[in-house]
Amino acid sequence: MGMFSRMTDIVQANLNAMLDKAEDPEKVIRLIIQEMEETLVEIRSEAAKYIAQQKQFHRQQDKFQREADSWLKKAELAMSKGKEDLARAALQEKQKYTDQVNAVNEQLNQVGELLGNLQEDTARLQSKLTEARTKQKTLFSRKQSATVRLKAKTVEHSNKIESAMARFEQYEQRIDNLEAQVEAYDLTAKSESHDTSLKAQFRELSTSDDIDKELADLKQKYAA
Repeated sequence: MGMFSRMTDIVQANLNAMLDKAEDPEKVIRLIIQEMEETLVEIRSEAAKYIAQQKQFHRQQDKFQREADSWLKKAELAMSKGKEDLARAALQEKQKYTDQVNAVNEQLNQVGELLGNLQEDTARLQSKLTEARTKQKTLFSRKQSATVRLKAKTVEHSNKIESAMARFEQYEQRIDNLEAQVEAYDLTAKSESHDTSLKAQFRELSTSDDIDKELADLKQKYAA
């Protein structure tokens, strides 16, 4: 495919349609950008050749114009000396160089038109390249976002997470059991302490009655 045909295809291409149809849009956009960059390099190389030709034509044009001007002066000199035939011959030479000047000027116009077209096509291609690079960044950002979201979803539904949560619940239940045992121990200890206190009071009352009885027996014994 020629450079200009390829460049036209690229400039007229609908990037969105191409990416929508692609199985791997990221790869397609990368290849499109590569194609555009390579085409731009070729365009610049082609433009450089035209600019070199343009400079060469300008030099030729100046040279031919100087020759034409020189022969015109010679024709004027010959006429001033009354040598009409010599003046005619000088004018004929002048006309040859004038024709060459016109021919080169026509070539310059053609090269200028080609350069103008290249400049317009380059601007359109550069615009397409900028669009493609923007889409590439967008695709990359979307891919990164989708990858992170997919990873988060995968982790969220992972068996490891469910297993860890189950172990956490078991551990929490064990702590509840331990706390319950501590509370039961404190409650039992209070109850036992209360029972002991009551028993001590009754033992004290019983002991007091025994002592009073024994004291009364002693009084009766010695009173007799």
